[in-house]
Amino acid sequence: MAHKTFISYKYSEAQNLRDRIINALGNDATYYRGETSDSPDLSDTSTQNIKRVLSDMMYDTSVTIVIISPHMKESKWIDWEIEYCLKNITRKDRTSHTNGVVGVIMKWNGGYDWFKQSSRNSDGCISSSYNESYLYEIIKNNRYNQNPKRYSCPICKTVNALSGSYISFVEEDDFINNPQYYINNAYDKSENDAEGYDLVKQR
Repeated sequence: MAHKTFISYKYSEAQNLRDRIINALGNDATYYRGETSDSPDLSDTSTQNIKRVLSDMMYDTSVTIVIISPHMKESKWIDWEIEYCLKNITRKDRTSHTNGVVGVIMKWNGGYDWFKQSSRNSDGCISSSYNESYLYEIIKNNRYNQNPKRYSCPICKTVNALSGSYISFVEEDDFINNPQYYINNAYDKSENDAEGYDLVKQR
């Protein structure tokens, strides 16, 4: 089942990946509600007008794709967009549903080691760590927040990469190869207002 999606990203460095994601959606791109290469330039308009246009795009979506890129924190909008999508917003007696959120790690200089490091534990499990200095607080606060926690391995206490956090991280190549899989995973976690996660909805 296709879900209405929105992509949150830093325009100056991630617009090409945004376009690749939209293209990878195939027929499901008809459900995409965010900016495209044909969208009007809003940079010279007021903050209030930009918020109005963005909120109109996001209100009816159910999954937000956040592009994790090296300079994303320089954006004035990404953390506000995440907050908006996580909240339940009421318009004309209709209240929006909390979005599922998936973070797509941009490939930079040919790889992902600018942000992600993986290692093999002594018990054989592979675990990954991430450089949180690149992240907004609202993303960090929705990582490893499954409640109750379900460990993939009871020995090294690793959690599943997709279910252990409300906002999971996926490498660009993996997401492009199967976007529907990761979008569905994010949507499934949002069902019943993200029951099973200690969700933080404010920046």
